[in-house]
Amino acid sequence: MTSRLGIIGYPIAHSISPVFQQAALNHLGLDTSYQAWEVAPADVGGFVRNLRKPETLGINVTLPHKEAVIPFLDEVDDWATTAGAVNTIVNHQGRLTGHNTDGAGFLRALHEEIGFTPQGRRILVLGAGGAARGVVLALSQENAASLTIANRTVSRAQVMAQLAMDNGIESAAISLSGPELDIAVQSSDLIVNCTSIGMTHGPDECESPLGSTQIPSTVLVNDLVYNPRETPLLREAKKCGARTLGGIHMLVYQGASSFEMWTGQPAPVAVMLEAALRAMESRG
Repeated sequence: MTSRLGIIGYPIAHSISPVFQQAALNHLGLDTSYQAWEVAPADVGGFVRNLRKPETLGINVTLPHKEAVIPFLDEVDDWATTAGAVNTIVNHQGRLTGHNTDGAGFLRALHEEIGFTPQGRRILVLGAGGAARGVVLALSQENAASLTIANRTVSRAQVMAQLAMDNGIESAAISLSGPELDIAVQSSDLIVNCTSIGMTHGPDECESPLGSTQIPSTVLVNDLVYNPRETPLLREAKKCGARTLGGIHMLVYQGASSFEMWTGQPAPVAVMLEAALRAMESRG
């Protein structure tokens, strides 16, 4: 019997997860299909309950369902509980467990793609939404020296800063504009964009949260936006000679962690990344 995996979201047509997850399954010769399901918010509970069938190994969860699925699960691991969001559900003999692989994917991309270790580093996080929460939690557990959270609404940044302080990390919340931001940029070892600024089809598609004159050449700039592959922020960072890392790597590595939970086999990351990049190129 063919097993099934998939991803739910609303909308979901933009997702390239089916492309690289299916490539990994095929590469290992697993009789499993990975599909995309567009599930309206009102239908999340019923959909999750049907995941208990033996042919379903689990699913990925994307916006806007990462919090909504939690009440319908039997267990949520510590990381997902602290992050307040689930992006992976595993079905084990009818018992559903929620996990969050975003933090692991983010850290793995930093380490394996560019050799960056957060420990003892000064880090600036742009944005204070769900993606930022996972990043802040991951960086806190890696013993970053300090975290500065910059957001348009400073009160939301303060919530993220408190999360870091609760984990023993020196932290501050600032506005995404003004002199405080310039100071934070200049003193950072790593800048992580967790906003949607620069995302294809987004409201700020052609914008960058920082300009090339603000960014020092010594910093690493990691933009979690993966479409387009080279975002306006990454272009600005390259102008001043800074190192850059795009969001496609985090996307693949968090998917690889999910893959390993479902199958119990090492994920063929190179195969997944190649498939993801091909998918991005075909979409222009």
